[in-house]
Amino acid sequence: MEAAFRYREREGDLKAPYEHTEGPYPLGRWLSEQRRTFRAGQMDGERAAELEGLGIVWDTADAAFETNLAAARAYYRLHGTLAAPRGAAILDVQVGQWLTNVRRPGGLGQDPVRAERRAAALAAVDPDWNPAVLGWTVDWQRHYAYLAQLLDEGARLRAVTAGVTRHGEDIGRWLVTQRRDWARLNPEQQARLTALGVTPARVVRARQAPAKKRSTTTSGRGAAAFEAGVQALAQYLAREGGGTPGRSHVERLPDGSEHRTGVWLANQRQRRDRLDTGQLEALAGLGVPWAAS
Repeated sequence: MEAAFRYREREGDLKAPYEHTEGPYPLGRWLSEQRRTFRAGQMDGERAAELEGLGIVWDTADAAFETNLAAARAYYRLHGTLAAPRGAAILDVQVGQWLTNVRRPGGLGQDPVRAERRAAALAAVDPDWNPAVLGWTVDWQRHYAYLAQLLDEGARLRAVTAGVTRHGEDIGRWLVTQRRDWARLNPEQQARLTALGVTPARVVRARQAPAKKRSTTTSGRGAAAFEAGVQALAQYLAREGGGTPGRSHVERLPDGSEHRTGVWLANQRQRRDRLDTGQLEALAGLGVPWAAS
């Protein structure tokens, strides 16, 4: 209680992070234990009143969020990014899955004030915690962050070749892909890589026989439907960090409409020979393997 009083006097509230220590005392953990005792109905009224007088927050959702946020901070200290793969774990918390969940629409809670507060807390750890809003995937963000770290530590860009890894990720191979597929990156991705000294690969074009014209569907309602599908698939990949939506998957778009993305992707594969070059490139840019073959 003395540690809690000192913290409240200094900070103005009792929202101490789970990992916070007040001097040698683990205040954040102690507050979490008080909340658990209160929820279990095992705390007497006098102690509850004392804690409420200090301003403790009993909200269970906020307490759980703070515990996971503490794990996210620990992950960031080790990796320099919150672009964790889904299976990542630290401090006995499945932090990768938790971050995947909070990036989803409504993942920060239905209360807009609480959601904004939680988003700000994550942004205070890593401004790029949610790469989907920037237009790229968690996987891209993680590799980019690791490349920046290698260069900050003194590595030369030309020495980052295939086989150069960080935290188990092959950064060199990823870099080759970025230079090769430069035109598929959005302007902000290109700007970030350019700031690190990365330039697009030189393209040597061989003479080719005139290609047969491919039937196109790039106008009218068909083109609009295709663009909606690409938008839905890109949103899914940015949130999930990769993979392919199942046939029954339905994606909710920012305008509130629902898109049957799994069925749409299966249909595109069946009609591959009727897609034009631009459509195939758009799908290949999202990592759809059959579109690039």
